[in-house]
Amino acid sequence: MLRKFVLKLNNNKKQKAANGMSNPIELNNGQPNEFLDNLSKRAVEMFEKQCDIKNFSKLVLSDPENTSHIDMMQEMIREGKIKDPFEDEKLAELADNERFLRDLGLM
Repeated sequence: MLRKFVLKLNNNKKQKAANGMSNPIELNNGQPNEFLDNLSKRAVEMFEKQCDIKNFSKLVLSDPENTSHIDMMQEMIREGKIKDPFEDEKLAELADNERFLRDLGLM
């Protein structure tokens, strides 16, 4: 019986050596696998990013002649709901903003 067990182990080792790499799915036999969990999370993040890019591109390229967003921005600036980002004061604040410049890699 011990001889059969040793032969079986040797056959398993030979099969793994012949394959070159071990399969992380087969290693845990149904138990939680950290490798697969991290891989799954990364795959979901990549899929979400790809969907976001596709949806944004579709939205941006849907109607280039549509300028209603400009009218909406001018209306909100007139009503005082938002501040004009192109005012000289706002641009000067951005130019002196250390955090913004660090994010851009300029500091």
